[in-house]
Amino acid sequence: MLNLNGFTTESRNENTMELDQMSSLEIVSAMNNEDKKVPEAIEKILPNIAQVVDKVTEAFENGGRLVYVGAGTSGRLGVLDASECPPTYGVDPGMVVGLIAGGDYALRNAVEGAEDNRELGKEDLEKINFSNKDVLVGIAASGRTPYVLGAMEYAKNQGAFVASISCNANSAMSQAADIALEVIVGPEVLTGSSRLKAGSAQKMVLNMITTASMVRIGKAYQNLMIDVMQSNEKLERRAENIVMESTGVDRQEARETLNKADNSCKVAVVMILTGSTSQEAKELLNEAKGHVAQALKIKK
Repeated sequence: MLNLNGFTTESRNENTMELDQMSSLEIVSAMNNEDKKVPEAIEKILPNIAQVVDKVTEAFENGGRLVYVGAGTSGRLGVLDASECPPTYGVDPGMVVGLIAGGDYALRNAVEGAEDNRELGKEDLEKINFSNKDVLVGIAASGRTPYVLGAMEYAKNQGAFVASISCNANSAMSQAADIALEVIVGPEVLTGSSRLKAGSAQKMVLNMITTASMVRIGKAYQNLMIDVMQSNEKLERRAENIVMESTGVDRQEARETLNKADNSCKVAVVMILTGSTSQEAKELLNEAKGHVAQALKIKK
C-alpha cells in the first residue's frame, strides 16, 4: 500500500489549519503568502536548472528533442509549455513534446489508473521513437509517479539525458535522474492539492528551460521574439513591431521587408541592418547558425 507519510506535498500547512473558517480575503491572502515561497525555492536550484538548459540546448543543436512526461497537473503543464513553443519560437511542433499519462483525453478528464502504469510511460516514448539524441524531463510533484518513472527508466536505457522536476526531497524520480530539480515549496494551503504551489513551481521551471534553451539556439535577438510565427493579426503586428524596434524603420517599411523576407522577422532585420537582399540575409543567418547578432558581426 502506498504510504504518503513524510511527503512534503502531502503535509498539512500550519498556517492554514483554519482554512475552512477564513473569509475570502483571508484565504486569498494566505495563498498569496504561500506563493511568495515559490521563487525563493527555485532560486536555490538555479545552477541545476542551467545545467538542464545546457543539455537541452545541446540536444536541439544536434537534431534532438525535449520531451516532457507527467501525469495529471504535471502532465498538463508539460503539454502546455510544449504547445507554446511553435508560435513563440517558430519551431516545429515535434521539437518540444509533452506526454501525459492517459493521452490527450487526460488533458480534460481523469484517466483512472494511467499514472500508476509504469509500462505505459515506456510505451508512450516508444510511440514517438524516443532516442539518445533526445532529452527527457519527468515532472511530478510527488516525485514517485510510476508512469513517469517508467518513462525515465526507458530513456536512461536508450542512453538519453534524463532530468526530473519534483517538490519532495530525495524522491524516487530524483534518484533515477541525471539531474534532479527539487523545488521544495512546502505544504500546500489545501493539503495535498499540488496544483497550487507545486504546480506554480513546476510551470516556472518549465518556462526557464524552454525560454533559456530557445534563446541559446538563436530564437531571440536582444530580448525580442525574433522567430515569432505570424498566424493571426496580433502576431503580424508583433512581427512588425519587432522589426521596427530592431531597426528603427516605420511600420510600412517593416511590413514591406517582411513580405520580401517570406515573413521572417529574423531575415527582415538582417536585410535592413546590413543592406542585404533576402537571399544574402538568409546566407548570413545560415553561417551564423541562426543567431542574428552573430550574422550582423559577420557582415561587418
